[in-house]
Amino acid sequence: MEIWNYFVQFMAQLLTYCFDFTQTLGFPSYGIAIIILTIIIKAVLSPLTVKQIKSMRGMQKLQPRMKELQEKYKKDPKKLQMEMGKLYKEMGVNPLSGCLPLIVQMPFLIAMFYALRDYAYNPAYEHFLWLPSLSATDPWYILPILSAISTYFMSKQTAVDGGMGGQQKIMQIFMPLFIGYISLQFPSGLVIYWVVSNLFQLVQQSFIYRHMDKEEA
Repeated sequence: MEIWNYFVQFMAQLLTYCFDFTQTLGFPSYGIAIIILTIIIKAVLSPLTVKQIKSMRGMQKLQPRMKELQEKYKKDPKKLQMEMGKLYKEMGVNPLSGCLPLIVQMPFLIAMFYALRDYAYNPAYEHFLWLPSLSATDPWYILPILSAISTYFMSKQTAVDGGMGGQQKIMQIFMPLFIGYISLQFPSGLVIYWVVSNLFQLVQQSFIYRHMDKEEA
């Protein structure tokens, strides 16, 4: 699609602007440019992240009452669905709102994948830290390990307390391993984007949780 191609080109152009910014500061680095771009994207998406966190916190509070309803109407699915809808409305919680930020972030992640895959790096600055090339995979497997660890802590932080069933617990372990595995095959630049994005959101969510705890106290 032509619109999608424009979006990918736009992301690549943003990366170029970020790289030019590092040149202006006197330390040209595509690695730092990717980190800056990641922070910009996460900052732009922050309002959606706040909405997601509030939805998750609301779902956490509803867990005891949801379990009561599930037990009470386990033989009447239609009545259960109706009562659950009333409960969501009463507490002002939309269970689907927590999915919105994830849906919105996916195009950015995919666009970054294509933008970084075909990006024309200046060979003089293509290396970063231990990485010989940001367009190649990590030869030391450090980034895939970091992507798996950061994804694990993300899923752990966003898990609904007391509401994790067997499948959710399995996914909490499976997803980090899966992300780590596919990171072995992705360009290092993209994995840096994923890791920094996770770290940014971990810190962001921690601050938001603290603020919400103070308000509730």
